[in-house]
Amino acid sequence: MKKNRREFLQITGIAGAAIAGSSLMSAYALPADDQVFPAEPAAGDENLSIIGMYGPWAAAETTKDLPEYSFRRKEWSDVNAWRKVARERLISRLGIPEIGPAPKVTLVKQYTYDGLHIEELSWQLPYGRVTEAILMKPADAREPLPGILAFHDHGGDKFHGKVKIIKTSGEKDPLIEEHQKNYYGGRAWANQLAKKGYTVLISDAFTFASRRVLLTDVPVHMRGGLDPKEPEKPENIKAYNKWAGQHEHVMAKSLFSAGLTWPGVFLAEDRIALDILCARKDVDANRIGCAGLSGGGLRSLYMGALDDRIKCCIPVGFMTTSKDLVLHKSYTHTWMTFTPLLPKELDFAEIVGVRAPLPTLILNNNEDGLFTLSEMKEADRILSEVYKKASATDKYKCSFHPGIHKFDVDMQQEAFEWFDRWLKI
Repeated sequence: MKKNRREFLQITGIAGAAIAGSSLMSAYALPADDQVFPAEPAAGDENLSIIGMYGPWAAAETTKDLPEYSFRRKEWSDVNAWRKVARERLISRLGIPEIGPAPKVTLVKQYTYDGLHIEELSWQLPYGRVTEAILMKPADAREPLPGILAFHDHGGDKFHGKVKIIKTSGEKDPLIEEHQKNYYGGRAWANQLAKKGYTVLISDAFTFASRRVLLTDVPVHMRGGLDPKEPEKPENIKAYNKWAGQHEHVMAKSLFSAGLTWPGVFLAEDRIALDILCARKDVDANRIGCAGLSGGGLRSLYMGALDDRIKCCIPVGFMTTSKDLVLHKSYTHTWMTFTPLLPKELDFAEIVGVRAPLPTLILNNNEDGLFTLSEMKEADRILSEVYKKASATDKYKCSFHPGIHKFDVDMQQEAFEWFDRWLKI
């Protein structure tokens, strides 16, 4: 366990992180070569801030009063009235791009593998390259099934996307095998969920895999001396992922300059995937859920917050407080995490709380180096209070599992049971 933990910390560059695999994948953190600071505080450092004496002052901005749109405030009593107002403010902060209705979906290929009917799909958004996706369901399904948006992780690996959580043939990719071994208990969890009677859609996220920024599409001086042809050899994939990690601040600043945010773009594109899933005749559009680890957890909490079609939401390995990010953990996360100005209006934990009273399961790991354990527990306290005030305590659950950042078999089992409870009624 110590060896795996040490490798994980080295990979994530924080000595504790968020998703992906060993030698070049891993967390929802910056790649190791881009990190200057170790992740775990030395003895006696626990009460110090990562921004020095400015920490208590900055943190006080998020803790001196309850955030303006927090349901915990006394002035809010009607959960539906609060949700409407809080959502409007959340949407305004995200700067969500208008990308129109669902585009035409192309069926590239379909086949059966391991008892599953699998479809390779693609669609073209108004910008960027074609989005590639995989849909899977039991091969013998005859009636409409509950649908799930399964979100892949970040893992410091933008070269890959949906393939991190699926398996569609007997061929083996050592990088993906290692990734799934380290962070998913050796399983393609999207496959396992589909086998339980769900239609599961997994698409490449903005800046990942088919949606990644190609070197040929940026100026020569921005390519870091890399070959723009990007041959798919492990060493070249590793070099690309390092470049992509360093490019994140460029993308984030450009998005901010356009009045957009990274979470807002994720949400817009994930809503298109949801439109596509709900439009299928083999899907019961009244029984839809979403889940994902780390970067997928971030996408889950925003989708769950802002689209009522998501009847059941399971963010994995991505829950804490705004205070934790200010004082301790902002540097362990990529630019994709942050929505400017929002913390004074909703604590980070309260983003997914905007979906109350709809069912929500939060899955955490006790040794997750991306977050401070005490603040993960504080996030649980906050969400418990929100759901209690919404008279929906039975629809909220938070679990803490042993180990580092992961979505292992035991956690998957808990997630699948939660989906069954709320989507197979």
